[in-house]
Amino acid sequence: MIKIPEIDLEKTKADIIQFIQNKVNESKTNGIVVGLSGGIDSTLVAYLACEALGNDKVFAIVMPSTTTPTDDKLHGISIAQKLGIEYKEIAIDSILNEYLSMTQLDENELAIGNLKARIRMSIIYYYANSKNYLVSGTGNKSEILIGYFTKYGDGACDIEPIGDLYKHDVYKLSEFIDIPQEIIDKPPRAGLWNNQTDEEELGMGYDLIDQILYAYTEKDMKNTEIAEKLDISVDDVNMIITKITRSEHKSKVPESPQKTIL
Repeated sequence: MIKIPEIDLEKTKADIIQFIQNKVNESKTNGIVVGLSGGIDSTLVAYLACEALGNDKVFAIVMPSTTTPTDDKLHGISIAQKLGIEYKEIAIDSILNEYLSMTQLDENELAIGNLKARIRMSIIYYYANSKNYLVSGTGNKSEILIGYFTKYGDGACDIEPIGDLYKHDVYKLSEFIDIPQEIIDKPPRAGLWNNQTDEEELGMGYDLIDQILYAYTEKDMKNTEIAEKLDISVDDVNMIITKITRSEHKSKVPESPQKTIL
């Protein structure tokens, strides 16, 4: 086992709240828009945004599709109601179907899943622009490092309040601020296709992923050493590290060739 240091929950909470306040003030915007999926990450962001700005300056959008588990939609709505924030429910299937009917390509599950994420972010930015609000991302450090997000979809945002928290930290902070247990206990899932869960798609649980990420990115441990410490195969370690390298482009400004000066 590889021990990930425990975060100072009170200080981390205060730092994130201060970060949100600073970014809204610096940008001279009026508040925050967040997409509420009914999962732990977006719920945590919504809670922290309300503490930072007040519930009158947080706007939520719940955007289900036919592959969204019913309880995820209901949890997203219930969190908005519990926090007392203004929210809108927008089903995205009609928009998705219009795209698919226009492109007339053979259906590809991954491509359709990514399209759903991009449709959702387009809607979020429309509301943000209209209200002069910032778009808050809901990605955590584990997802960001391995590229487990859609480029220009859920990875598109103005600020990333929990972007330095491993999934392990997200659970700890969520418990600390009393997020409903039913949301904490749910398996992480994006609902981009039927019966999808994060850990099944990734091929590994977040507890193990976080230990590999911490050891590789923060402790500079070798692949073989990580495998030995965690009592897993080197192939499993390599699988996660490969995700890091292959997804680096998702977090970078698109590259251009240099011009030649006469």
